[in-house]
Order: sequence, then C-alpha cells, then structure tokens
Amino acid sequence: MTTLPGPLTAALADRYRLERELGVGGMATVYLAEDLKHRRKVAIKVLREDVASLIGATRFLREIRLTASLDHPHILALLDSGEIQVTSHESRAEPGTGSARDSRLATVLFYVMPYVEGESLRDRLRREGTIPLADALRIAREVADALDYAHARGIIHRDIKPENILLAAGHARVADFGIARAVSAVEEGGTDTQVTQVGLVVGTPAYMSPEQAIGESSLDGRSDLYSLGCVLYEMITGAAPFAGTAAQALIVRRFQETPPPLRAARPQASGELENLVMRLLSTDPGARHATAAELTRALQAASTLRTGEVTVPTPAQAVPATRSVAVLPFVNMSADPENEYFSDGMTEELISALTRTAGLRVAARSSVFAYKGRNEDARVVGRALNVEMVLSGSIRKAGTRIRLAAQLTTVADGYQVWSETFDRELSDVFAVQDELSQAIARVLRVRLAPDRGRGGQQGTDNVEAYTHYLRGRFHWGRRIEAELLKGLEHFQQALRLDPEYALAEIGVADSYNIMGFYGWMHPKEAFPRAIAAADRALALDDSLAAAYSSRGYVRLYHEWSWAEAEADFRKAEAMAPGYATASHCYGNLLVVRQRFAEAEAAMRRAVASEPLSMISNAAIGWSMYYAGRFEDAIAQYRAVIELDPTFALGHLWLGDPLVVTGDFDGAVREFETAIRLMHRSAIAVAGLARAHMAAGREREARALIAELDELGTRRFVPQYDIAMVLAAGGDRDGAFARLERASAEREHSMVFLAVDPALASLRDDPRYPPIQARVGL
Repeated sequence: MTTLPGPLTAALADRYRLERELGVGGMATVYLAEDLKHRRKVAIKVLREDVASLIGATRFLREIRLTASLDHPHILALLDSGEIQVTSHESRAEPGTGSARDSRLATVLFYVMPYVEGESLRDRLRREGTIPLADALRIAREVADALDYAHARGIIHRDIKPENILLAAGHARVADFGIARAVSAVEEGGTDTQVTQVGLVVGTPAYMSPEQAIGESSLDGRSDLYSLGCVLYEMITGAAPFAGTAAQALIVRRFQETPPPLRAARPQASGELENLVMRLLSTDPGARHATAAELTRALQAASTLRTGEVTVPTPAQAVPATRSVAVLPFVNMSADPENEYFSDGMTEELISALTRTAGLRVAARSSVFAYKGRNEDARVVGRALNVEMVLSGSIRKAGTRIRLAAQLTTVADGYQVWSETFDRELSDVFAVQDELSQAIARVLRVRLAPDRGRGGQQGTDNVEAYTHYLRGRFHWGRRIEAELLKGLEHFQQALRLDPEYALAEIGVADSYNIMGFYGWMHPKEAFPRAIAAADRALALDDSLAAAYSSRGYVRLYHEWSWAEAEADFRKAEAMAPGYATASHCYGNLLVVRQRFAEAEAAMRRAVASEPLSMISNAAIGWSMYYAGRFEDAIAQYRAVIELDPTFALGHLWLGDPLVVTGDFDGAVREFETAIRLMHRSAIAVAGLARAHMAAGREREARALIAELDELGTRRFVPQYDIAMVLAAGGDRDGAFARLERASAEREHSMVFLAVDPALASLRDDPRYPPIQARVGL
C-alpha cells in the first residue's frame, strides 16, 4: 500500500482527507481524497515541486481560473485549486557523522476534480484492445463536443489522449484542461532551457499534432482535433497511428509516413469513416475539419452508416426502396433572417407533394431537418437516409420576388444530374413548386399524383394566406408556448383570408392539441377547439390523414373515447403509410389500453418512417416505461439525448424511470435540465418536486408544490402531476384530492391511471377504482 506524504496530508487536513494514491504522471501525482465539507470523493492532483516552481503560483491560479469556468457534461469539472506550504526534508552527507537532514518550506500547487467511478479510455483499451465502432464514434463525438465548448471560450487542451478521457457509465469526460493551459503559458513565456531542465512538455508524442510537435506557438483548436483523430484511430484499430518509443522518432514519422489503412485492421469500418479519420490526421491543419462542431456533425453522420457492427438508425435502412429522394432544407439566402419560415415552408411543401407519389419513397421532414444548417456532403446525407438522390437548394425572397436555386445529386457517385434557377414573382410560388416536383419526377422516372387543385382542397390559391400558413408551421415547429401562440395567430389569419384552407385548419387543431397536452392552456378550452378545427378540415377534404390523427388525439386525451380514437389513428395510418405522427399517437393509445407489445410496434413504425425524429424515438422509451421495463426505458432515453442533448422531453421523460429505480440524484439532474430547456414549465417543475420527495427531501418538494400552486392562481397547472409528487411522499389524501381535481378538469394525463408507475402506491386504495372508472379504464 502506498504511504501518503505526511506533510501534504497535514497541510490539506482542514479541507481534505487523503485516502490513497491513484497514480503518478510526468508532472503530477493524483490522490483519492474525501472533501470534508461536502462529504464527497474527489481526486486531488498535486504538481511536482519543480513543475510548481517553474509555473509559479500566480500564473497557475490565473490560468486555471479559466478552466474553472468550463461547465459542460463531457468536461471534468474543476472544484478547487490552490497553493500550500509544506515542509520538505532533504538528506545531505555530514563528514564523520554519516548524514543529516535539512528542512525547508516548499510551495505545492494542486487542483481538485470530481472522483469518477469507472475507468479511463486507456484502461478500456488495455482490457479490450479495440472498441466497438458504435462506442468509439460516441466517445469521439462526446470529446469533440467538449472541445467545441472549450475552443469557443479560447481554451485549447493540448493533451488529448486516452489517459485524459474518463469513462463514467460509458460516457466520456475530458480531464486536465487546467494543467495543459497553465504549462502552455510557461512554454510561451519561458525559455527552452527552463522547460528542458524539468522535463516539462505539454502533449504526448504519440498524440501530439505536427504543429505542436515542432513548437509552433500559435496553436488553435485543430491541434486538438489531430490528437482526437489519433485517439479515434486507436479505438478502432487497437494501435496508435504511429508506433515507437522515442519521442523524436514519433514526430519524424508524423511528417514522413502515412498510418496503416484503418480498414486493414477493422474491415467493418466504412470508407467514409476511414476518410474522416485520415482527414483528422492530416499534417496540414487547413485540411482537417475547421472546428470541433464540424467534426461532431461528421461523426454523427458517420454513425448512421452501415459498419457491419452497428447501423444507426436501423429502421429506415432496413427497407431499401427502388426510387427514393431526400429534400434537404432550402437555405435562406434572404437579407432578412425572418424569411427562414419561407425557405422551411417551401421545403415542407415539396416533401408533401412528392410523398403523395406512388412508387417514390421520400425522406421524412424530421429526418431531413436534422441536417439543417450542417452543409453536409450530399453523398453522406443520402447514405444516412438510404435514398438514391438528394435535392438541395436555396431561396432568396426580396419584396414580391423570389429566386430559387435547386440541384439534384446522385448519392452513389456525387454527380449533379439536374439543376435549375427560378426567378419569379411571389405570386408564381405555386407554379415553381409544381415545376420542381415535375423535374424530380422526370429524373426519377415516376409519375406524380394528379394535381387536385388548391382552392377548397389541401392548399389555397391565396398567396398571402399561404405565406401565413408557412409562418404558422415555422413557429409551431418550435414547440414552446410563446411560439405556438404566434403560429396559431398565423393559421387563423390564413383562414380569414381563405376560409376553405384545410391545411390551416389542421394547423389550428395541432396548436390547440399541443397546448392542451403540455398544460399551456386549460384542457377544457384547448381540446374542444382542436377537434372543431379537425372536423372543419375533414369537411373540406376527408382524405387528409393528418386531420384524422389530430381528431384521434382529442378523442384519446380529452374525450376518453378509445374505440373512436383507435379508428381515427388506424385510418390515418392506412391513408398515409409512413405517417409517423399517426403511428406514434396510435402507440400512445395502445399503452393506455395496456397492449404494450402492439404499442412498441407502433412506435417503431413511427421511427422507421422518421428515424431522426426525437419525439418518435423517445416514444419507444415511453412505451417501455409504462410497461415496467425501466432499465430499457432509461437506455432508450439516453440514446435519444445522445442524438440531441437539447431535446427537452428526453430529459423530462428520463427522470421518470430514474425516480422509480431509485437514482434520485440522476433524476434531479434530468428534471433540472428539462426545467431550463422548457422555460420552467409546470410539468418539469412537478417532476423535480417528485424526485426530491421520493428522495426524502420533503422540504424542497413542498417548496416546489407551493410554487406550482401560486402559479395556478394565474394560469392552468396540471393537478395530476402534483398528485404524483404527493404519492411519492406517501400523502394519499393529498394525492387523491389532486386526482379528483384532475378528473374534473379532464386533464389528459388521466388516461394513464391504469399504467402509471408513479401512482402504483395508490392502486390498493378503494378510492382509486372509481376515479379510473370515470375515465373509462
């Protein structure tokens, strides 16, 4: 067992209790310790005395202060830092008496990080040799995301290597930003002699970028990307790209040799992945990805390609189509960014027109909009979405004129097979859409569905009404209260201009449905308005699958009419195969009816249609949660959040199974994230209260309930969610009082009474069955 240094232990005794040595590196020793104030395990990194002397306390604390400002889920936080004086004893020869000891004071610099339960990436590589491709890509994405965050704040790591990537529950956390920055300040301000005397070199030769290896002082983020490329290469092949033990030899090889082909060691890796890694390992920084954000997007695209080990997402790729196309979001080239609604709307309209064509598979809106603003290669996007061709373009709107440029690219070889530019008056926008659709149909050799006319059918002849409809969909798609209200205003204005505009009626129905579901409007106000709008849309055109789905939504969540809701959802699915919304909503109904296997199948049909849809992917976890498969639900939600960490519902719903399985701190983190992303929505606040109550922190939970009750004096607050909080604390009377109010208000969550794990503790109470019966369960 390692003996702990007595002077250091004594100097830190008022704040930390050292337990054991964790490891020794070139510049520091790491100790496991207990933070006495907060009763938590921490890792304390103590710099070598000569290194501390060279850096100096003032420079160290100044530079590491910037590191302390980093707050990112994939960066190991800096908890504390400082300098202490310890007594150092040195032996010296004493003539005639053997030896003597001299004592002196030495300055010790240290910094404190959370202690991560798990292992480093180096430990995993030693144990496994190579990393499964799915894991390797995920780890690389997480590190790239961390680097993007740090680079945006002017902080370059300079020592990305497997030892500095810690794995907690399989996810990456990058360590040692602080020491790299502090030492780099010495390199830039000191002398070569000083650095050499103590062996102080930032970076590890096997992972060091060429420009860092030759001592360039003006490094930027692309140096870190090179190092990450070395790490990714090693995860995939099991060996670093350049072998050797001598630092100088490794540096020379970097300039003179090419690493062995990636796929020679790992044939399952795709050609695109090999190209991505080799681009990172370019000796020319300009040939690498320009930013870590660009690399993150490229890694995400690479993760959707077949590798032989992982296929993400699988559903869309499982059924190849003979004729297929993806319409990427048109780029808004207008001077006014407010015209974004127009470019997005034109994209959606074109997708809708092509979707009605027999024999043509069109990538869904949610899948293609995942690539908005990413400037990806058409071949990469096309392979990810499993289509033959990709349509891309731009729109410039100025006054009453529009200019639309579009091109169609084949995925197999990247050749452009058609392009056209349209300069028209805004009044000709419908003709431009038709010409685009016809051009694509000609190239793909398919026949478009007959044009049924716009007035009185799905569309409108009124350009101003159409413009309001596009604005409405743009705001509706943002799915927050203020934006939904803006969208609703535009849909209603479109209907004032053209009362027979059926799609605008569906927009009204969908707006009220969402506001009723999330408690942004009283359910007795929102849902009746939604079903009235859906009925008006069907009166105008009974072939609109979306209108049946919108009506079924009300029948499920407000009218509690199970048979009628099922009929609407099944009709919508039959009329528009691949309409993900109908499959997703039908899955919700099946969960309520406790037909869990059918429910998950419906959810997976939605994902098969829209593989990159966050809501459809998350809904699979929802069906697992209500079926009692809590660990499966947690894994599904985490996978969704990995795809998009800003997806609020993923965090909100992940909190539920974490509470049930007893991970209360994890649940608190997820609900707090949801609160931030959902602008302190009542349902997210109630989730946080439930996590605290379940953890025994009743005071915190009661404070949040009081907040919700106060909010309820000014607007609608769902009582069902507060009932779940009280049930978690064993307050049955309080919980039943809230459920009675929720029943009277016809809150949408009441449909989950029979399956909700959060209310399981109440089901043996004789008051429960009568409430269920009122809902028809």
